[in-house]
Amino acid sequence: DIVMGVPTGFDQVSATKPYYASTYAMVIPKGMGLDGVKSQADLLALPKDRLGKLRIGLFDRSPVSEWLAQHNLVEQGVPYPIMSPDPAQYPGELVERELAGGRIDMAIVWGPIAGYYAKRIKTPVLRIVPLKSEPGVRFDFQMAMGVRYGEREWKQQVEGLLDTKQSEIQAILKEYGVPLV
Repeated sequence: DIVMGVPTGFDQVSATKPYYASTYAMVIPKGMGLDGVKSQADLLALPKDRLGKLRIGLFDRSPVSEWLAQHNLVEQGVPYPIMSPDPAQYPGELVERELAGGRIDMAIVWGPIAGYYAKRIKTPVLRIVPLKSEPGVRFDFQMAMGVRYGEREWKQQVEGLLDTKQSEIQAILKEYGVPLV
């Protein structure tokens, strides 16, 4: 009856009005030499020898892939499959297992994944650096819910609930560390 978390404009469903907007974010362990990185510009300004040694985890074929290509960082990318048929695999393992386990130096993932897992992991302490869209690479998206086409009344009911519950929705997103834009 409803699909949560679809980008506005997703044409396979009738999308509601957006209920939040987030962006991709860098997830960086504190105390590992990248504490001065507070934006993508800071990352790109790192000395070439330091930048060239980074291992940046990302989901393949995401906007991050394009961003790395635009900034000549493809070699630093460590791609992970965006979807897996293995039920034991989940999107957060890029942060929870790979980053926390030291196999990569940083991860760049969708904001809700970044926020939730960075907050959940206690060692190492992880910080979130939200990314801003650049020409040719969009990182931020408004998210909606999807209903079946032709169910106007149902869509209106859902949108009414989104309106009346907006402050509660925002509180939940903040509680889970989702970077909001």
